[in-house]
Amino acid sequence: MNYSLLIGISFCLTVSYSFGQKKIFETNKYSLNQNSVREGKYEAVAPDDYTIKSNYDGVNIQGLMRPVSFKFSINGLDNERAPSQDHSVYFNPVNGKYVTPVFKFAQPDPSNISALTNNNDYLMKKSEFDVVFRVDMRDVLKSFDEKGYYQTYDGALIKKENFNGVYVAGDTEPLTWEFTTLQNRSDLKMNDEDGDGIFEALLHFKNNPYREADGSGYAVWKLQKELKEYPSFHSGLTLLNALYNMSLEEMIFNVREDGAFSAGLKWPGVWTRDISYSIILSLAAVNPDASKASLMAKVKNGKIIQDTGTGGSWPVSTDRMVWAVAAWEIYCVTGDMNWLKQVFQIIKNSAEADLKTVIDPVTGLVYGESSFLDWREQTYPGWMDPKDIYKSQCLGTNAVNYQTYKVLGEMAKILGEESEKYFNTAGQIKNGLKKYLWLDDKGYFAQFLYGRNYFSTSPKSETLGEALAVLFDIAENRDAESIIKNTPVGEFGAPCVYPQTPGIPPYHNNSVWQFVETFWTWASKKSGNEKSVEHGLASIFRGAALFLTNKENMVASNGHYNGTEINSDRQLWSVAGNIAAVYRILFGLEFQKDGLIISPFIPENYASEYTIENFKYRDAVLDISINGFGSQIEKIIFDGAEIKSNKIDAGLKGKHTVEIYLAGNKSAGEINLSEIIFAPEAPKAKIEGNILQWNFAGKNLLYVICRNGKKIFETRENNFDIKNYSGYSEFQVKAVDENGLESFLSEPVVVNNKMLVHEYEPDKKYGIENVHRNFSGGGYIELSKTNNAAVEFNVTVENEGKYAVDFRYANGSGPLNTKNMCAVRSLIVDDKIERVIILPQRGDDVWDNWGYSNSLILNLEKGTHTFKLLFKDYNNNMNEEINSALLDNMRLIRMGDCD
Repeated sequence: MNYSLLIGISFCLTVSYSFGQKKIFETNKYSLNQNSVREGKYEAVAPDDYTIKSNYDGVNIQGLMRPVSFKFSINGLDNERAPSQDHSVYFNPVNGKYVTPVFKFAQPDPSNISALTNNNDYLMKKSEFDVVFRVDMRDVLKSFDEKGYYQTYDGALIKKENFNGVYVAGDTEPLTWEFTTLQNRSDLKMNDEDGDGIFEALLHFKNNPYREADGSGYAVWKLQKELKEYPSFHSGLTLLNALYNMSLEEMIFNVREDGAFSAGLKWPGVWTRDISYSIILSLAAVNPDASKASLMAKVKNGKIIQDTGTGGSWPVSTDRMVWAVAAWEIYCVTGDMNWLKQVFQIIKNSAEADLKTVIDPVTGLVYGESSFLDWREQTYPGWMDPKDIYKSQCLGTNAVNYQTYKVLGEMAKILGEESEKYFNTAGQIKNGLKKYLWLDDKGYFAQFLYGRNYFSTSPKSETLGEALAVLFDIAENRDAESIIKNTPVGEFGAPCVYPQTPGIPPYHNNSVWQFVETFWTWASKKSGNEKSVEHGLASIFRGAALFLTNKENMVASNGHYNGTEINSDRQLWSVAGNIAAVYRILFGLEFQKDGLIISPFIPENYASEYTIENFKYRDAVLDISINGFGSQIEKIIFDGAEIKSNKIDAGLKGKHTVEIYLAGNKSAGEINLSEIIFAPEAPKAKIEGNILQWNFAGKNLLYVICRNGKKIFETRENNFDIKNYSGYSEFQVKAVDENGLESFLSEPVVVNNKMLVHEYEPDKKYGIENVHRNFSGGGYIELSKTNNAAVEFNVTVENEGKYAVDFRYANGSGPLNTKNMCAVRSLIVDDKIERVIILPQRGDDVWDNWGYSNSLILNLEKGTHTFKLLFKDYNNNMNEEINSALLDNMRLIRMGDCD
């Protein structure tokens, strides 16, 4: 066969689709024309408004990839090896079956297996075969028999009596990387039927592409659903028309039988943050009824649900309040007063619990995991456990909470309720962001504050948070312009964070998320940066066109959807983002409590006539057209007559036409186009005598030593003499490379006089137990909502000063990464100070894994003090029934003189 001839024919077919088309965007990697996207040998083409064709690598027409990445799991947890240290296998079925080599649990693959898996080729279309996965668990079983437990790579102990199975997880269906679902997947549970210690699982793999190829080898999306009840969009750019129609159709496919939205093709559930960000982007305008149903699906007992997650989620994660911003958006679109009254009380109930639980008294910022960046090691240092993540103060989460309290204040004013305290809280958060997270040398906000008892700033950018800071007016005028100009973006879009963390596979790390890209582009539009708008639109349109769907994410360094840890077609917030590219950016639709602002932003290369017809706004139906390019309005024609204002009154009724003519101005703007690069690995530090030591984290690195959150020394060695430092000290080290990129700080190493650390055991009257091992002292007590709901410690302080108080505990209600049973308690000191202690989950049914709660910093006078650990109503977690832990002791550490 003449392969060169076939390649030539394929190339001619590819070129013929886009020949002579108007080019609207171009980089070194890809280009957009009015009806196509071109990237090397790949192309996506929209021959009409209802069809897109793509020959992109692996768009469900080439079959299953032969190399598959996977891991084994004890008890359904991600506990075999460190992140990115996966097993790989190269499928080569014979007569419909393939048996893997025997992999050894927690050990790397043999080199002969690793070499094969570098070949990214595909199995034939419509392949169907069985695979037997095999793992050698004999070392694990031996450890169970000899020690009574097995210790995982990260130091966690699994007791023999808690061992309930081995599972396999991976990147190709029917495998999944969703470890939280493994225990519900009997097909992924492995068995050892002959008792030889080799566990096996038989899985059926099937390549059943849902897009057929056309005669030239292109996969095809073609509109199937009727769209007439939704706003229609037309322009002279066929590609944009088709992408809008594809996104509307995917939105329709995502509506569940109960009327709420699912999160995507692979995710039938409703997630609070997913649906809320989607509603804010565009779904409130497109489908307010489904938006309402979706938000109400995330309410329990009159409060917003924080979904399952790190440490048992709330209050480790606190971005549930984005629900409030979405609810306000629905009100601004619909003007529904009954809706406003309903959601106000829900938001108020949720906010009242948060105000007592997650506000830092020093910074005024909100505690909690970065909004949507909820896969711990993807964006946090590996040493941070759930209580550390709770104490972090993150850009995106604080931007969401700022807007929440602003919105809550606006709702309260409309309803005649007290509003000042909500506006004050919003102002407090805004001031805290500017004081503690703004980076003058970078020109954008920092990712977060992090640490233990002393905090430092992570200088990484965090794209969603940067965008929300602009959109919510936290950053104004020059600061907003600076953020858009200086935040690093890659060829394929703005990565979630920058720079990347080494050794962590793409998901939030080294990835672009389409919904984040849309918020970023919307913020770019608001700041008037045309170059950034063009770059962002291209990222949104390129991915959706080539992939023939709105994928959740893609690898930032190569723009491919294949290679991220988890992905899905028709991901809801990506769908909403594509629609928002039209509504929010090109048309500039802004819904306010008293009207609709139309402020288009059409880059010069996108110049065309644009129309949205049948757009429902409250009691009106609008046909809106835009002519020309630019961001300045030359004239507006409303129902045939020229008007001065670009604001549509909220009381408008009936059908109307709006024609906008743009002035043809070009907006200034620069972007920080950067390679996707990785920061150094964080060092691991320890104390030997008076010497602080750490590992060399790479070549040609400078090491910065910090004490109590402040830099004290730089060196290129891997040790530092600390004998001249007295008093309580938390030492940390970070590595800095030749380009000035910083690693995360190492885990704090505490140096302190042991005489200044005091532990206090609970009184025997609370029922001392000693069933679970590894406790200190005489035993521990059980805490639940009804058992020991009030525990008192009486403490004599010999010297006034600043003290850290925390609690040694165990919580086996769930694993570190999911469920909703983080235990929460109020700590009352001398009946004056009231703060919150959290006791996050530490292992599923593991009650002998002890750790410390968050610490509270208090100024204490000399004398006797009473500490009361109480369960109060506002301590209810998301589970509401189980709020339990084992309490070993209370620890009091003198840190120095009073502040």
